[in-house]
Amino acid sequence: MEDLKSYKFHRQTPRRQLVKRLFLAGIFLVLLALVFLYLITPGSDESNTSTLLEPTTTPKTQAPDKLILPLNLPGQPSEGRHTEPENIPLPVSGFISTAQADETTTLPVQNDLDLVKDTPVTQPELVESHWLTHEIKSGESLSSIFKKHGLSANLLHRIVHSSDTAKQLTDIRPGETLHLELDDTDQFLGLRLEHSKIRSLQITPDEESFSAIELTREVEKRTSHTSGVIESSLYLTAQEVGLSENLIMELANIFGWDIDFALEIRAGDRFTVIYQEDYLDGEKLRDGPILAAEFINRGRSYRALRYEDETGRADYFTPEGRSMRKAFLRAPVDFRRISSRFTQERFHPVLGKKRPHRGVDYAAKTGTPIKAAGDGKIIHRSTKGGYGRTVIIQHGQRYTTLYAHLSRYNKKAKKGTKVKQGQVIGYVGSSGLATGPHLHYEFRVNGAFRNPLTIKLPAAKPIAKKYRDDFQIKIQPLISRLETISSTLVANAQ
Repeated sequence: MEDLKSYKFHRQTPRRQLVKRLFLAGIFLVLLALVFLYLITPGSDESNTSTLLEPTTTPKTQAPDKLILPLNLPGQPSEGRHTEPENIPLPVSGFISTAQADETTTLPVQNDLDLVKDTPVTQPELVESHWLTHEIKSGESLSSIFKKHGLSANLLHRIVHSSDTAKQLTDIRPGETLHLELDDTDQFLGLRLEHSKIRSLQITPDEESFSAIELTREVEKRTSHTSGVIESSLYLTAQEVGLSENLIMELANIFGWDIDFALEIRAGDRFTVIYQEDYLDGEKLRDGPILAAEFINRGRSYRALRYEDETGRADYFTPEGRSMRKAFLRAPVDFRRISSRFTQERFHPVLGKKRPHRGVDYAAKTGTPIKAAGDGKIIHRSTKGGYGRTVIIQHGQRYTTLYAHLSRYNKKAKKGTKVKQGQVIGYVGSSGLATGPHLHYEFRVNGAFRNPLTIKLPAAKPIAKKYRDDFQIKIQPLISRLETISSTLVANAQ
């Protein structure tokens, strides 16, 4: 019996030992967990010690070095940009300045997203403006216009003297249009001066000064052509086929060196014109220059082609490169008719007796511009007996030209000044012994009177040698087009 008990005792011992070991291991794990929890608790000193059950408070706030405003605070424009806020130490009611921040300030916990969401977003205040349009009239100044619209002279002074570009405002001219931009309290916001439909000057405030910009609108250039057969006169026929008055006069000036349109035009003569038209916003703005033209007078063909060199100087030449321009204009004014020709004996309508007429009278409206017949120097500019208001130009050593019966002079064409061919020197009138408005034009060689309509005029210089190759390349398409149009005109006339 004792042996059986002894057997049972020894049989149960290992099981008890296992239970005991498991118990000890459990206690060890519990202790280990407590040590781990102790280690992960923040801070061990008394000033930072807390339990997990204590309420969380926000650390004390320090005053920022730079004030950082939230997005779109009232009075601060956003400029179209969106930037996430960074470290914005602001209470709900507003922002804390450096002077307001102290160590006792406590803020509620709020993440960045909530701060952006709760911050009121204020759009920049739009300034309402309106435009005033003023068409400049003769005698008006910018000062009077500003005063009329309640703008100060000091403002105008600051604008005009802000830059060289802005100084153009001192040279406003009748027919130009001034646009003024004002806010709802009539304060100045800017202006635009339209010189034409193409060119304008824009001025806007720029901090304490002003910004001035010259604006030029792009013009569309188109090429057109027309042709006609003369029945009675060049002027009437050209009008019938659609040429404007300016293009008709330009055509006459181009061929006026070789053809006397008053004496030599015959029925059956024909012409072809290729010219440029300028368009703006799809509508025709104006006629451009004649690019190429052909005139057949009494069976003889004359061709003129426009060429512009690298300096921007343009002139007309024959297909061989000879200048269509001579040293002098035969007709220094755009005239309607020749009222009196060069003759040795003519009945004077005012004096009532016969006397030589040593020039040509071109009838034209009062105020029609008179052009210098050639390059030269003005040697006389004043009243001269029966000639009335007169200008005399010296051309080199041999030639002089006289222009009489003017209504007024060009202010820039004074005695002693040099003038270029085609430059306006005065305007048609009827001063002196004259019965109506016209230009009396005289041409003298070494002091002797010569007929301006028949004298052989010296030619101008041909196209420069360095431009000849470029000239030939550019004129070929124009010559081909002239030939095609001319052939079609002849075929239709037959």
